[in-house]
Amino acid sequence: MSRIEPWHQVNWDWRAAGNFIGGGSGTGLVILAALAAGQGTTYWPLGFLGVILVGIGLFCVWLEIGRPWRALHVFYHPQTSWMTREAFVSALLLPVTMVAALASSPFLFEPAVAKGAIWLAALLAALYLYCQARILHCSKGIPAWRHPSLMPVIILTGLTEGAGFLLMGTALVGGHFVWPLLLLLILLLGRWMAWRRYLANLAETGAPSKALAVLNGATPMINILGHYAASILIVLALLTGAFGPLFAALAGLAAIAGGWQMKFVVVARAAFNQGFALPLTPVRGTGKPGPADKPGWSKSGP
Repeated sequence: MSRIEPWHQVNWDWRAAGNFIGGGSGTGLVILAALAAGQGTTYWPLGFLGVILVGIGLFCVWLEIGRPWRALHVFYHPQTSWMTREAFVSALLLPVTMVAALASSPFLFEPAVAKGAIWLAALLAALYLYCQARILHCSKGIPAWRHPSLMPVIILTGLTEGAGFLLMGTALVGGHFVWPLLLLLILLLGRWMAWRRYLANLAETGAPSKALAVLNGATPMINILGHYAASILIVLALLTGAFGPLFAALAGLAAIAGGWQMKFVVVARAAFNQGFALPLTPVRGTGKPGPADKPGWSKSGP
């Protein structure tokens, strides 16, 4: 039976998870840093941090490639591959965000250039985050990835992590932190609901039992750290005066940690393939065949 039940794929490991962790956090930060810049928050350190996070994610992908010096081959199939589209967007996102950060920095203060580059970087970051969600959705061989309910989870957690880094950044460089706190609270609620919906829909439509066990086993810690603790810290940040920025930074850190754990679990640990299905259960000799079966699945599934 073990030869036909779903087994864990070995091609995507912590390095693949690192791409979604760094890319999601970095693009979420670039998007929200553009909003914060309009409210007077200093943009350039946030922009540079966004570039670093996305760059770390791409470096993880480079480490994962079996023949890393053929990395440029990723640009070959934009008509069919969301990973190729992600690569094309990154080729624009990184330099545009660098220009935005430099133009808004004390080293090269060019307000007119900075404003346009900041919003262009935010648009490219949104496209990059969408590409990441589609990469998983189009990985049809992994039931935990291909379910459409995962796409909102990836997008919302990227924005949530970006809000977390924004709060940590404002604690260091200054700026308004009340509206980012309220935004983070809304995003946390949205991510919590999206995660619940993803787990419920995955169980309802059918999935490998081992994948569901991994996801359900990790959910309590994801919720405790990334949702409940972060929400409590947000309330403390809003109610306390002098310690508000500290609690805000801790809330952002908790939200980031929960999102990173969520993506690591989905990409690196719950990645069981489909296994083999039996359209009919064979019988020895003559007789009526038995019902269809999918060994190792929680339900028959699609």
